[in-house]
Formats: sequence, structure tokens, C-alpha cells
Amino acid sequence: MHRFFSEEINSTSGEIRLSGSDAHHASQVLRLAEGDEIKVGSGDGRDYTCRIRSINNEEVIASIEDICGNAAELPVRITLYQGFPKGDKMDFILQKAVELGAARIVPVWMSRSVVKMDAAKAAKRRDRYQAIAEAAAKQSGRGVIPEVGTFLGMKEAVNEAKKLDRILLPYENAEGMDAARSCIDEICKDAAEGKVQSLGIFIGPEGGFEEAEVKALEEAGALTISLGHRILRTETAGMALLSILGFLMDTDAPIAGK
Repeated sequence: MHRFFSEEINSTSGEIRLSGSDAHHASQVLRLAEGDEIKVGSGDGRDYTCRIRSINNEEVIASIEDICGNAAELPVRITLYQGFPKGDKMDFILQKAVELGAARIVPVWMSRSVVKMDAAKAAKRRDRYQAIAEAAAKQSGRGVIPEVGTFLGMKEAVNEAKKLDRILLPYENAEGMDAARSCIDEICKDAAEGKVQSLGIFIGPEGGFEEAEVKALEEAGALTISLGHRILRTETAGMALLSILGFLMDTDAPIAGK
């Protein structure tokens, strides 16, 4: 069943409206027609099963047939602070981070980030990244559209992350797989008990972290862990940790919605 997101939901009349690019995609690309079923997410964890009543290039009107919670969201809101990489790697990172359950992805300028850009270009790039996140959310059945945050410098990112319940720092110089397993197990246990509701993950760019950046994160309370004895690329490290956390934290209980 094809999936969309919409804020134009009228529970009183039992109707949902799709407009703009979604209406165009539904009518011209997917070739949906009156009577077809679609799934519509409200962005707050509710899923609506709907049947199309009318459809054209500008508007889709669908009747709500069922409402349920979405089980695709993790019990912990995970923010991925990604050291800005070269080329189009960020596109891939965004797509996969959304698929794996990240609630927010923040591009971060770190000391060894090679690519630099001015504020106007960064804002334009962020708009494109948000579109990638929305497409990935639809494809993976997410209950919300993860936010792509404003580009931050490392100092700003660390200060923001201090507000989270936990910070994890996968670092190639960290030692001890037993310590890493123990750390992740404790976080998952605290998450299950509701003691941890937000978690930040910091991933360095291609050249890794400067020692001063690691020190700043550790002083902010980050837990430094190893992901194994192999050196992972920047586009792999975050996905590895998100996969581990998602597998251990995932439950069958859907979000009830707001």
C-alpha cells in the first residue's frame, strides 16, 4: 500500500487531503484512482488507512477507514550528529539513518571536514536533505518524518547534545568490546525503564575526530565506545551503531499518537 504524510486531516468529516507534490505523485506517477487504498501518516505516530474518493493532479481526497498507532518508531529519540562528509555521502547517510530509526540528523562541521559552504548554500542543501528524509520515511513506513537539523559547528553541536539523556561516541581509539557491550546494554535497559528518552550519536568525517573534539565530547558526558577492531568509514559507522541500537530497543508496541 502506498504511503504518504499529511497535516490536512479532518477527523470530524473523516477525510484526508493530499496536495502539491503528493497529489501529483499519486495521480501522475503512481496512477492511483478512485477506490484505491492508501496509508497516510499524520507525523505524530498515527497511521490512517484511507480510500481515495477523488483524485487529480492538484488534490487527492480520501475517506478514513481505520486509525492505528505506528510501531516503526523507537522508544528513544536518537539524534545522529554526522561530521559533514565529501561528495554525495550525506545523501546516503540520511536515507539509511531514517530507515534505521534516527529521529533527527544534524550535519556538523568538524575540524577534519573537507567541504565548506556559506550559510545560503547550507540552507539550500538542508532543504534537499529534508526531502530525502521524507522520501525515506515514506519508504520505510516511519510514523514521523525525521528532521534534518541546521548545519552546526562542533562547539554548537556539543552544547546542544548536552541536553540529551545520553551521548555515544564511537571512536577508533576506544578499547574493549566488553565495555562497549556493557555500555549499550545499560542504555537499552534504562530506555526500557523510561530513564533514557533521548540519545545523541557523534560520527566523525572521513579524517575522524581531532583529539580536542573527543575531549570536548567526553567532558560533556559522552560515552566513548568501540565498534570493533575494524576501521569503519564515516558512512558506515553511524549505520552500524543505529542497527545495533534499533535491534535491541525495538518493540512491538505502536506509538499511541498525541
